[in-house]
Amino acid sequence: MLFGRKFFHKNFDWILLVAILLLLSLSLAAIYSVDLSWGRELTFFKKQIIALVIGLGLFFFASTQRYTFFRSLAKPLFSLAFLLLFFVLIFGQTVRGTTGWFLVGGLTFQPVELAKIALILMLSYVVSRFGRHYDRPLFFFGTLLISMLFIFLVMMQPDLGSALLLGSIWFGLMLLIGTRKMYIIGFVMFGIILATSSWFFFFEDYQKERLITFVSPQKDPLGSGYNVSQAIIAIGSGQIFGRGLGYGSQSQLRFLPEAQTDFIFSVIGEELGLAGAMSLLVLYSIIFWRLFLILKKTNNDFIATTISGIIILLFVQFSVNIGANLGLLPVTGVPMPLVSYGGSSLMMTLLMFGVAESMAGEE
Repeated sequence: MLFGRKFFHKNFDWILLVAILLLLSLSLAAIYSVDLSWGRELTFFKKQIIALVIGLGLFFFASTQRYTFFRSLAKPLFSLAFLLLFFVLIFGQTVRGTTGWFLVGGLTFQPVELAKIALILMLSYVVSRFGRHYDRPLFFFGTLLISMLFIFLVMMQPDLGSALLLGSIWFGLMLLIGTRKMYIIGFVMFGIILATSSWFFFFEDYQKERLITFVSPQKDPLGSGYNVSQAIIAIGSGQIFGRGLGYGSQSQLRFLPEAQTDFIFSVIGEELGLAGAMSLLVLYSIIFWRLFLILKKTNNDFIATTISGIIILLFVQFSVNIGANLGLLPVTGVPMPLVSYGGSSLMMTLLMFGVAESMAGEE
């Protein structure tokens, strides 16, 4: 049968779906407002609507499957994502110095978004097959090698933000699973050495500027520190209830660069104020609460690892994006899930939530 369970199954989490739909509504309102500032025919908004329709189709399809479907899909999906990451380096479109997009029928697809889901499922598959012997060197270094295959290809684009997200999935799962502390400490020390050497031999100039700007954005407020300064001004000017959709001076007059992606939270903060920003935080809190409930109710290693990986990925993306908007973290180009403009991110995030919905109520 095409569908593993009836549409909708009895354990379908309606609260999670409603929170997702409300967050999507907030996102579309902000993207529509940003589009108005360009004086064109709502290009961002229309493309996001197309991605939303496709993404909801993926969500509902995935939510009807059993977890065994995704376990059997782990290896093929990982292989597909690996091939796409490899071929995008050869045939992909280059945007702002990063070769990470395929152009398909006038729309773009970013394979690293698929790679995030593929890595979560592959690591979950390995965990479920390892019989809880997570202290073995083979488990730690084997899962590290699996993750590094993706991370290396993404760094070749180069896309530092996405590479860090992939690394955070693996590292977060290692901490939660409880692998040997000696391995974790050794890896952290190696990471510090690698990061230090990367500064001199790998990082591009713009990546160095972002880190310097994070430490001291006021040193160059009209240059490398411009984005962060404008984001903070936008959020502060929104006050309690905001300036109103389409009336934010920073976003409408385009003082705020990449308002529809990296700094969408600043747009919401300026135009909908503290009330809009708090609504976003509340909706995300509900989403994390519902995912934790799914995690709490299962004794299945594959399901537990998959849901844990989804939580880790969403939390890191959410935290990094808001942190960058508030000047608390470097700007790395990490989108806010479900909120930032980007068809690939939206479709794959909705697919990921469909996977989570399929596992609700599974033992």
